[in-house]
Amino acid sequence: MSLLIIVFFTAFVVVLYSTPSLIKVAVLKRLIDHPSEDRKIHTRSVPTIGGIIIFAATIFAFCMWYGIQYFKDASSMIKSVNEFKLIIATSLVLFFVGIKDDIIGTAPVKKLFAHILVALILVLMGDIRISSLHGIFETYVIPYWASVFLSIFTYVVVVNSFNLIDGVDGLAAGIGFISSVCFGAWFIAAGDYPYAALSFSLAGALLGFLVFNFAPAKIFMGDSGSLIIGLFICILAIKLIEFPTQQLNVFWLRVSKPVFVIAILAYPLLDTLRSFMIRTFKGISPFMADRNHIHHKLLNSGFSHRKTAIIIYLFSVFNLILALCSYYLPFPTISLVFILLFALGFLIFVLRKNESAH
Repeated sequence: MSLLIIVFFTAFVVVLYSTPSLIKVAVLKRLIDHPSEDRKIHTRSVPTIGGIIIFAATIFAFCMWYGIQYFKDASSMIKSVNEFKLIIATSLVLFFVGIKDDIIGTAPVKKLFAHILVALILVLMGDIRISSLHGIFETYVIPYWASVFLSIFTYVVVVNSFNLIDGVDGLAAGIGFISSVCFGAWFIAAGDYPYAALSFSLAGALLGFLVFNFAPAKIFMGDSGSLIIGLFICILAIKLIEFPTQQLNVFWLRVSKPVFVIAILAYPLLDTLRSFMIRTFKGISPFMADRNHIHHKLLNSGFSHRKTAIIIYLFSVFNLILALCSYYLPFPTISLVFILLFALGFLIFVLRKNESAH
């Protein structure tokens, strides 16, 4: 446990002390994002390569303190090391795709190809995939081919969802922080310390970044940050869902793992689903950027960047509470219905607030 605290603060301190220098370099090299009238909502030029320090700090803290004392036997150590080799390799792919997009731009089709490639590697080579829904809609083990397609789809959606919500100061970093802390706490309770270490490495890096990214932002994470956050969060989510139930205590055995994950990722998934549906109905590319996200609606309603981010943080925390309440419910689907109804109510509130403001 003490080592996980060290992991967290290592990543936090690296970001805290390195980001000011990164901001200076970005300004000097003109790696900045300028305001525009189409979809940019900031009013001043801001450096946009913060993902560099998030990625570097997360990997540095994790690799530095990743110890063999986490493992019960040699076979579990070998399996875990092989998994993390693929995780780091695939994260490098998305990191460089993100950096390229931050500096000179990348076509959406090329980014989608990279997302699918990374997903294929993790699913087929790393076997990091969803193989069971654990009773959601009375579904348990799913066929291998369905597992592969569902897992690839999940990777693409979750990675893109964090990219899409990075439109308000501190939003993507804050949701990523909340998600990684929740996953880290779950892995500690389950006794899976390697993935707890990855969770808290990411959490420490994101908390340090929030010091500079919370409104008014001094630096943006860019695609190099949002894609990496989405990838790590998706991997943690799938590993949590696939964790052997026989190793869980009574409380976590009763709390549905898929419901827990959906609750944590409720806002990114809700916003992505809504945005993609609207764009599809309008006959435009789902990957075409716009100002029609839920956080944009909150801003248009008169909320500041700070208040918008905090409202969405609270939405995520309340969803987590609903997921934990599944301990007291006979079927996990009931808890999922409550989460979906709350998400629908939140969406209606935002849209009505936006309409009344205009």
